Parts: sequence; structure tokens; C-alpha cells
Amino acid sequence: MADTLTDDQVAEFREVFCLIDKDSDGFISMEELASVIQTLDDANPIKEDQNMMMMVINEADDIERKGKIDFEDFVNIMARKMQENVVDELKEAFKVFDRDQDGFISANELRQVMMNMGERLTTEEAEQMIREADLNGDGVVSFDEFARMMMVAL
Repeated sequence: MADTLTDDQVAEFREVFCLIDKDSDGFISMEELASVIQTLDDANPIKEDQNMMMMVINEADDIERKGKIDFEDFVNIMARKMQENVVDELKEAFKVFDRDQDGFISANELRQVMMNMGERLTTEEAEQMIREADLNGDGVVSFDEFARMMMVAL
């Protein structure tokens, strides 16, 4: 999982890890995580930050060294969470285009959404875009096809 991260992302996670690892022992203890959560609470943080820290604590409970995680574990947990966030965002984006909520994006749906966003798109252009993303040739784009197309674009 961590092998999908850029060097910059790993460096950023290293900084965060070092900030949380107050005693610099190379591990984050539950007490150190609790301290960070308390600090976030006091600063009236974004709920998502608190949820992220709680998720790290819950993941750490599943790791052999009960109560402590090392940097590698931390990076793997964070990479997994990032991946979950990307999938959630892709699902939300897919719903925007899947106007009839049938699990597929048709050329007509694509054209309507693009027009609502101020983009002029001919029927032929919409059909061509669908053909490019439609891997199985059924004339519509499934979520999996949409996700693959979007991930390639990233």
C-alpha cells in the first residue's frame, strides 16, 4: 500500500509521525495519539481530523505490538485511508453523472451534466467520450470503468 505513495507524501507522513511521537522512541503510543486528539479537540478542529486519528488508534489495535505503531504501520494505515477517501470521492462524482441512479452513465446523462456545468457537448462528442471509457462495449460507463478512467487521469 505504501509503495503507491510519492516521496513527498512519505516525507509528509514522517513529519506528522515525528510530531506525534513525543518521546522520539520510533513508536506512536495510544497515549501520544490521545494527546494529539485532545489538542485537536481544544483547537476546535475539523471533525475529519479527529476521525482520522481515531481510525489510526483503531487500526493500531489490530497490530501485533498492542498499543504502539511504528512508522511503517503508520504509513500503511494512512495510505489505506487515503485510498478509501479517493474511492468515496469517485463514488460521489459518479453519482453526479448517473442521474437516473441505475449504476451506469449514458451519453445522454453525460451530455446533460456537462451542459448543466456550462460545457457545450454535442451528442456525438458525448457518445465518443462514453466509447472511450466503456471498456466492455455495452454503450454505458459503469462505476468501475469510471474509476479506472479517473485514476488514469490523475
